[in-house]
Amino acid sequence: MAKGHRSQIKRNRNDETRDTRPSAKLSYARISVQKACFVLDAIRGKDVETALGILAYSPRYGASIIEKLLKSAIANAENNNGMNPDNLYIEECYANKGPTMKRIRPRARGTAYRIEKRMSHITIVLNER
Repeated sequence: MAKGHRSQIKRNRNDETRDTRPSAKLSYARISVQKACFVLDAIRGKDVETALGILAYSPRYGASIIEKLLKSAIANAENNNGMNPDNLYIEECYANKGPTMKRIRPRARGTAYRIEKRMSHITIVLNER
């Protein structure tokens, strides 16, 4: 049987399984998952310099959000993990569904249509080559 208090055992187990790759996460981004994935698919697997170039010249709204997030992930890798930014590449990037704001649009004859303003949680995980 394991020695120590239950919280200490859990802490030790979590330390062993913790992901040490540098990452950045943006929660409650005001962009739908589908629109964010168009931009994320373009940069997945690329090195960070190429990805920043793609994002700088992409006309989509999501590109500006994801560019800022990628710069944050690069800074995390450099400052927290001591990695060289020249060797970094995007190992994982994905968008998960967030909450939906529901709004009402008045229509003819006193009826109402629902407008759904979708949000997403965007995550970028980097690694070194």
